[in-house]
Amino acid sequence: MLKEKAKLVAFWVYLTEISLVLISFYVAFKLRDLYLSEEYGPLAPFQRYFSLIFIVLPVWSFLFYYFGLYESQRTKSFRNETWKIAKISFWGTLLLMAGVFSLKADFISRLFILIFGATSFLFLFLERLILRKTLRYFRKKGYNYRNIVIVGTGRRARDLAEVIYKNKQWGLRLVGFVSDQSETRVESIGKSPVLGTVADLPQMLQDDVIDELIFAISRKRLEDLEEIFLLCEEQGVRTRIAVNFFPHMIAKVHLDELHGIPLLTFTTTPYSEGLLMAKRLFDVAVAFVLSAVLFPGLVLIALLIKVTSEGPIFFRQTRVGLNGRQFVLYKFRSMLKNAEEMKEGMEHLNEMGGPVFKIADDPRATPIGRFLRRTSLDEFPQLYNVLRGDMSIVGPRPPLPEEVEKYERWQRRRLSMKPGLTCLWQINGRNKINDFKKWMELDLHYIDNWSLKLDLKIFIKTIFAVLIGRGAS
Repeated sequence: MLKEKAKLVAFWVYLTEISLVLISFYVAFKLRDLYLSEEYGPLAPFQRYFSLIFIVLPVWSFLFYYFGLYESQRTKSFRNETWKIAKISFWGTLLLMAGVFSLKADFISRLFILIFGATSFLFLFLERLILRKTLRYFRKKGYNYRNIVIVGTGRRARDLAEVIYKNKQWGLRLVGFVSDQSETRVESIGKSPVLGTVADLPQMLQDDVIDELIFAISRKRLEDLEEIFLLCEEQGVRTRIAVNFFPHMIAKVHLDELHGIPLLTFTTTPYSEGLLMAKRLFDVAVAFVLSAVLFPGLVLIALLIKVTSEGPIFFRQTRVGLNGRQFVLYKFRSMLKNAEEMKEGMEHLNEMGGPVFKIADDPRATPIGRFLRRTSLDEFPQLYNVLRGDMSIVGPRPPLPEEVEKYERWQRRRLSMKPGLTCLWQINGRNKINDFKKWMELDLHYIDNWSLKLDLKIFIKTIFAVLIGRGAS
């Protein structure tokens, strides 16, 4: 019943929002026609624009559901909801532009489409803001709530209850606790009573209005409560399990499914396939464009290396990538032909702590090599590694196998994301950061806070760092 009610509410919200999109379509036409015709020329009659509605309706409807706008927003922030609306408006506008271009509808004003995208965002933003404020007001007054019973009376159950108490706007009403022991030892916990034991639950579910059961008990006790789970399933009562009995401090939790088998997943790395695919597309696009634009310069560098010193043009080295995968990394050779043999007698010159060997003014560097290292031009052959999929544009720098062997356990987590051409260490001074632990902390900070926006920010800062030669060796 509750599920059907939620679907009905979502349907009415959808009708409201698709109506607002249509209204914003008309408002955008009027704004463009009344206020910008003198500057940009008059529009074609509205009747001709009306045909775009047959693109707008399916596109916006698809985006509404694709971005999960009708999932429960009770416990999600309005910032999260606003971000969804922004993505819907952006992609809707982009797809509408693409549709107009493919149909060769030259009479359609591109400025009108941009205004429509902006007005649709504004209308949906205001509607969601008003809806959220209204619902939270009524929930605080005792309407539109869900009755919650917590199974368990220990610390986890108390912590969970405290969260519910502090967030009345979620519309969750804690009816009380149920002891997972054979008898109740206390009559109440905080503001809520202890209603009985798990043996009393079948009768409670029959006599009382209970929308959800949340199990906040030990892993061992879960095995003993299989019958209660089956009972809740039979009666359509939603059950949840508080999994904070696992000692995870960093990992994010989400539920996966493997051929019908539910899997509770803990991960410290991004898991959104859509976002990771977008990151890969960004990598390929940037690597391809840079390779094409810089190709004449790269050929010139190759010739300079060949004529100024003995040895190959490219330096090949085995590096460690995603989750320990090894691959061959390519760079323009910036050192003497026998640089690796000379390394053993230069350990005293190492300026980097930990297992990494780095010298800012490396005496093994060739004259052209010093320039390449100072400008980071020696790194550009790694665009090939990016196109191959060994590396990303942005990510922790790939270490040597012998360096990884000396890692402390917590440092190995930097291998949980694909290595990159540039990273936070690069834009924060590179060889000016001689503390290996600080370098590792920057990489882990990147992994824990990864987003496409962060990648773009690091990439842009890298361009400026390369131009001024900051932090390069």
